[in-house]
Amino acid sequence: MKIVVVGDTLVSSDYMEKQAERLFPGHDKKIVKFDWEMKTKEEFQEVILDLEKNGPEARKLSEEITNELKDADILMVHFAPVSKATLDKAVNLKLIGTCRGGVEHIDIEAATEKNIPVLHVIRNAEPVAEFTLGLIYSECRNITRSHVSIINGGWRKSFPNSRYVTTLSELQVGLLGMGYIGKIVAGKLIKLGIKVKAHDPFINKEDLEKDGLGDIELVPLEDLFRNSDIISLHIRLTDETRNFVNMGLLSLMKESAYLINTARAGILDEKALVEVLAKKKIAGAAIDVFWEEPIPENHPILKLDNVTLTTHIAGDTVDAIPKAPKLLVNEMNEFFNNGKLDMIINRKTAENFKL
Repeated sequence: MKIVVVGDTLVSSDYMEKQAERLFPGHDKKIVKFDWEMKTKEEFQEVILDLEKNGPEARKLSEEITNELKDADILMVHFAPVSKATLDKAVNLKLIGTCRGGVEHIDIEAATEKNIPVLHVIRNAEPVAEFTLGLIYSECRNITRSHVSIINGGWRKSFPNSRYVTTLSELQVGLLGMGYIGKIVAGKLIKLGIKVKAHDPFINKEDLEKDGLGDIELVPLEDLFRNSDIISLHIRLTDETRNFVNMGLLSLMKESAYLINTARAGILDEKALVEVLAKKKIAGAAIDVFWEEPIPENHPILKLDNVTLTTHIAGDTVDAIPKAPKLLVNEMNEFFNNGKLDMIINRKTAENFKL
């Protein structure tokens, strides 16, 4: 079995190679490792944004990597692009694993056409879930606005949402998306005694009960936006979900409700969000992801007083990204040994998987 691993600035190829040695115990393995786009973290951020915005065709692998893929069985990457052109040359490829949740850098359609399962991991699920709770508290209780006021020499006591401020236990949180992160957020909220409802067309009550979340009620999409006091977004960005949360859904929200986004900016209609905030159609919003990063200096959202903004740091902890290959190999072994499909993006390809 030949395994090609491709590390980068954020994920060490040496550590990825070490973890690949644990892959599929009992099988003889030849591991070939590469480093791709080794830049400073600041420069690599541009690479990330390019891939997230423009897909796997935006960047290329070296000819050396491509040649090694011609007879490879397994490919493990972090952010290295896996385009259709690459897959056309990797004629023996049977499985792709990526050390992250997003798969914008992989041509999923091409992989599916070639019957190649693509497995990902939510490496920073716990950090993002924790950060989501932090944004909820910060926005609903004006923590950041009060801090800014003091720093600027003030002592502010009145805010745009002052007539709505209450304890979180009095509010109902609606989760759009009950994937890995959504479920962790739900579990944390429930432990805090907070009422939670959710919408996710891909899960059912039995799925929630297996995860100890049986108390959560699954509701129709419009009901979620109409009745929740806080809406938190936890869906993936795809062609189908781009601008999914549009003016139609935002206009259903209560004037006292809040919107939280730690997922992807593209799932939220930018102009619609700015409009409902500017016109005080909702109480406020807190977002960690933006349509262009860094956010332009003249962006209208910067003039609003009912929004909390953070610099796309929800998943940034010292251990989440570097240790992602360990999580990836664990999931790949679970898939191979026990048929676990939780982290397979294109599940139909897994039906006839063979090494």
